[in-house]
Amino acid sequence: MNLGTIRRDGSVLVPQAWRADRPWSRMRGLLGRPALLDRARQALWLTPCGSVHTVGMRYPLDIVFLDRDGRVLAMHEHLRPGRFRGCRGARHTVELAPGGIAALQPQTGEAWQWHMQ
Repeated sequence: MNLGTIRRDGSVLVPQAWRADRPWSRMRGLLGRPALLDRARQALWLTPCGSVHTVGMRYPLDIVFLDRDGRVLAMHEHLRPGRFRGCRGARHTVELAPGGIAALQPQTGEAWQWHMQ
């Protein structure tokens, strides 16, 4: 996985974001990894990815689905372990620690970009 940042309107939104863009890195995701830091300081950007699961996870996640252009389509807060979520039209998915959506206050339609560090 590559390390970078997630930006909104040119400003850093999430200072530490890993990008999973290969089959194995997307499949593994956060499984077996420590929980992400709170207050949206860390995230996992999965691409291409229109649905996620938390089967085998030990902690909940906040999920943001983005379209092909990185525009926010949908959000799900506090997705507990053992659950599935998907979003029609999603091309990218961002996983955050619980409370990440409340901290970032994303708006449907705003654009996010992942930038390599």
